Amino acid sequence: MSNLERDPAELVAGGKTVAVDRPVEILESREVPLGGPRAMTVRRTLPQRRRSLIGGWCFLDHYGPDDVSVSGGMRVPPHPHTGLQTVSWLFEGEIDHRDSVGSHALVRPGELNLMTAGRGISHSEVSTETTTALHGVQLWVALPAASRDVAPFFEHHVPVVGRLGEAEVRTFVGSLAGSGTAAAVFSPLVGAQLVVPAGAHIVVPVDPGFEHGILVDRGEVSVEGVPVPVAHLAYLCPGRSTIEVEVAAGGSEATLILLGGEPLGEEIVMWWNFIGRSHDEVVAARDDWQREVIGGADPGGRFGEVAGFDGSPLPAPELPTVRLKPRG
Repeated sequence: MSNLERDPAELVAGGKTVAVDRPVEILESREVPLGGPRAMTVRRTLPQRRRSLIGGWCFLDHYGPDDVSVSGGMRVPPHPHTGLQTVSWLFEGEIDHRDSVGSHALVRPGELNLMTAGRGISHSEVSTETTTALHGVQLWVALPAASRDVAPFFEHHVPVVGRLGEAEVRTFVGSLAGSGTAAAVFSPLVGAQLVVPAGAHIVVPVDPGFEHGILVDRGEVSVEGVPVPVAHLAYLCPGRSTIEVEVAAGGSEATLILLGGEPLGEEIVMWWNFIGRSHDEVVAARDDWQREVIGGADPGGRFGEVAGFDGSPLPAPELPTVRLKPRG
């Protein structure tokens, strides 16, 4: 998914992870419209001023359930990415993915689409005609410096289903509770969907070297005894080997997204759909997109062409009038 904000904030993030005094830090989301008069609205919990990264996870959009007849669904024209991986995970609906390395695949509930942008890729995302509701998450992973210029590629995986007490686990990145995929990652990470029955209490085993986040999609949930509202993200710093999750009795089952990773330990610059290490690097990526693709100078160049999309690629927003700088 593209970041479709027309005035995206510049962000320098990374470095050391600072432990918090509270056992759980609750991060609120902010609503972002994905463009157009019938804009589909997403709830963004990463990045934000209070926290930019959880391991290499640097972007989390949570959307739906949206009635496509009202929202118009998802139609994101070809747009570029650098220095990151996109992780697409649906609870409901279906999205058609096309990219400039020739991939054409559907995103379906319980299945992982992972796109590694590396030095540069472009892709489009459109909800299918048979989709009546859209509900899911779109995640980005910042590639570490040693891997951020790899050649772009695409993968599709179906996780093995695991069990953790009464919870069902689908681990789309890394492994947890007997579930996992062979998805390529470039730093130590875990990403999983947990479905926990009402009234259940589970203990999630985790790597003490990781920091973690738990997004509540639905259900009345407490993490380490701290209530976490729906569409909020609970952050837990490194140093724990388990995370306790409880779902209130008498309500609905809970759906959670667990993210974790070893602190990246690197400073990144993120603007629009690019991740780099400096202002100049981001400016160069934008210039390449605008010149090669939007201007038509070399549509088969750094970002390539997305075959089969009916429409024009998405122009980049204007850069800020000052150098990209730290925020928050």
